Amino acid sequence: MLMEQATDVRKQWSAICDSVIHNKPKFIKRTRDRMWFSNLETMSEILAAYHFTAQKFIEEDGSVTLSLNEIDLVENGSDEQAARLAMGNAILEYSEEYYGDYEMYSHSPNRKKHIPYIFKALIMDDPGLIGESIQCHAGKN
Repeated sequence: MLMEQATDVRKQWSAICDSVIHNKPKFIKRTRDRMWFSNLETMSEILAAYHFTAQKFIEEDGSVTLSLNEIDLVENGSDEQAARLAMGNAILEYSEEYYGDYEMYSHSPNRKKHIPYIFKALIMDDPGLIGESIQCHAGKN
Protein backbone atom coordinates (compact mmCIF):
# COMPACT_ATOMS: atom_id res chain seq x y z
CA MET A 1 0.00 0.00 0.00
CA LEU A 2 1.24 3.50 -0.75
CA MET A 3 1.81 5.17 2.58
CA GLU A 4 2.85 8.78 2.95
CA GLN A 5 4.98 9.56 5.97
CA ALA A 6 3.32 11.84 8.51
CA THR A 7 6.37 14.13 8.59
CA ASP A 8 6.09 14.67 4.81
CA VAL A 9 2.33 15.28 5.13
CA ARG A 10 2.95 17.85 7.87
CA LYS A 11 5.49 19.69 5.71
CA GLN A 12 3.12 19.79 2.73
CA TRP A 13 -0.19 20.10 4.61
CA SER A 14 -1.89 22.54 2.24
CA ALA A 15 -0.88 20.62 -0.88
CA ILE A 16 -1.92 17.29 0.70
CA CYS A 17 -5.33 18.72 1.65
CA ASP A 18 -5.86 20.01 -1.89
CA SER A 19 -4.83 16.65 -3.29
CA VAL A 20 -7.25 14.77 -1.02
CA ILE A 21 -10.13 17.12 -1.83
CA HIS A 22 -9.57 17.23 -5.59
CA ASN A 23 -7.79 13.99 -6.48
CA LYS A 24 -7.86 11.00 -4.16
CA PRO A 25 -7.61 9.86 -0.54
CA LYS A 26 -4.21 9.41 1.08
CA PHE A 27 -2.83 6.72 3.33
CA ILE A 28 -0.61 8.13 6.04
CA LYS A 29 1.82 6.36 8.36
CA ARG A 30 3.11 7.70 11.63
CA THR A 31 5.43 5.25 13.38
CA ARG A 32 3.11 2.21 13.76
CA ASP A 33 -0.13 4.16 13.26
CA ARG A 34 -1.87 4.04 9.92
CA MET A 35 -4.51 6.54 8.85
CA TRP A 36 -6.73 7.29 5.93
CA PHE A 37 -7.42 10.88 4.90
CA SER A 38 -10.28 11.61 2.51
CA ASN A 39 -12.97 14.13 1.69
CA LEU A 40 -16.58 13.64 2.81
CA GLU A 41 -17.80 12.86 -0.72
CA THR A 42 -15.53 9.82 -0.87
CA MET A 43 -16.68 8.72 2.58
CA SER A 44 -20.31 9.15 1.48
CA GLU A 45 -19.68 6.91 -1.52
CA ILE A 46 -18.14 4.24 0.69
CA LEU A 47 -21.03 4.44 3.15
CA ALA A 48 -23.65 4.28 0.37
CA ALA A 49 -23.67 0.50 0.83
CA TYR A 50 -25.09 0.97 4.34
CA HIS A 51 -28.82 1.58 4.64
CA PHE A 52 -31.04 2.37 7.58
CA THR A 53 -33.89 -0.16 7.66
CA ALA A 54 -36.83 -0.37 10.02
CA GLN A 55 -39.84 -2.48 10.82
CA LYS A 56 -43.02 -0.42 10.45
CA PHE A 57 -45.97 -1.06 12.73
CA ILE A 58 -49.42 0.50 12.39
CA GLU A 59 -50.76 0.97 15.91
CA GLU A 60 -54.41 0.60 16.98
CA ASP A 61 -54.75 4.39 17.15
CA GLY A 62 -53.52 4.70 13.54
CA SER A 63 -50.10 6.06 14.51
CA VAL A 64 -46.95 4.55 13.05
CA THR A 65 -44.06 3.06 15.02
CA LEU A 66 -40.67 2.46 13.44
CA SER A 67 -38.17 0.05 14.98
CA LEU A 68 -34.70 0.57 13.52
CA ASN A 69 -32.84 -2.65 12.71
CA GLU A 70 -29.24 -1.37 12.78
CA ILE A 71 -29.42 0.53 16.07
CA ASP A 72 -31.81 -0.15 18.94
CA LEU A 73 -34.07 2.86 18.40
CA VAL A 74 -37.88 2.97 18.32
CA GLU A 75 -39.94 6.04 17.43
CA ASN A 76 -43.65 6.72 16.98
CA GLY A 77 -45.45 9.40 14.99
CA SER A 78 -48.98 10.30 14.02
CA ASP A 79 -48.24 9.00 10.51
CA GLU A 80 -45.29 7.48 8.64
CA GLN A 81 -43.83 10.88 7.74
CA ALA A 82 -43.86 12.00 11.38
CA ALA A 83 -42.36 8.68 12.51
CA ARG A 84 -39.60 8.97 9.90
CA LEU A 85 -38.73 12.49 11.04
CA ALA A 86 -38.73 11.40 14.70
CA MET A 87 -36.45 8.48 13.79
CA GLY A 88 -34.16 10.77 11.77
CA ASN A 89 -33.85 13.03 14.82
CA ALA A 90 -33.19 10.04 17.09
CA ILE A 91 -30.52 8.64 14.76
CA LEU A 92 -28.73 11.99 14.50
CA GLU A 93 -28.94 12.59 18.25
CA TYR A 94 -27.54 9.12 18.99
CA SER A 95 -24.81 9.62 16.38
CA GLU A 96 -23.72 12.89 17.96
CA GLU A 97 -23.67 11.25 21.40
CA TYR A 98 -21.70 8.28 20.01
CA TYR A 99 -19.17 10.53 18.32
CA GLY A 100 -18.90 12.67 21.45
CA ASP A 101 -17.78 9.64 23.44
CA TYR A 102 -16.34 7.69 20.51
CA GLU A 103 -13.65 5.93 22.53
CA MET A 104 -16.20 4.29 24.82
CA TYR A 105 -18.91 3.52 22.24
CA SER A 106 -16.59 2.21 19.52
CA HIS A 107 -15.00 -0.24 21.96
CA SER A 108 -18.33 -1.56 23.28
CA PRO A 109 -18.94 -4.98 21.68
CA ASN A 110 -22.67 -4.34 21.21
CA ARG A 111 -22.13 -0.90 19.63
CA LYS A 112 -18.99 -1.35 17.51
CA LYS A 113 -21.07 -2.34 14.45
CA HIS A 114 -22.88 1.02 14.63
CA ILE A 115 -19.78 2.87 13.37
CA PRO A 116 -20.66 3.07 9.64
CA TYR A 117 -24.22 4.16 10.47
CA ILE A 118 -22.93 6.81 12.86
CA PHE A 119 -20.68 8.31 10.22
CA LYS A 120 -23.40 8.05 7.57
CA ALA A 121 -25.80 10.03 9.79
CA LEU A 122 -23.17 12.60 10.77
CA ILE A 123 -22.28 13.21 7.13
CA MET A 124 -25.96 13.49 6.14
CA ASP A 125 -26.50 15.90 9.06
CA ASP A 126 -30.21 16.37 8.33
CA PRO A 127 -32.92 14.52 10.33
CA GLY A 128 -35.41 14.86 7.46
CA LEU A 129 -32.99 13.40 4.93
CA ILE A 130 -32.01 10.61 7.32
CA GLY A 131 -35.68 9.80 7.97
CA GLU A 132 -36.51 9.74 4.26
CA SER A 133 -33.61 7.36 3.61
CA ILE A 134 -34.98 4.68 5.96
CA GLN A 135 -36.17 1.58 4.13
CA CYS A 136 -39.33 0.48 5.92
CA HIS A 137 -40.73 -3.04 5.93
CA ALA A 138 -44.03 -4.15 7.41
CA GLY A 139 -43.59 -5.49 10.91
CA LYS A 140 -45.79 -8.08 12.56
CA ASN A 141 -47.89 -6.85 15.48
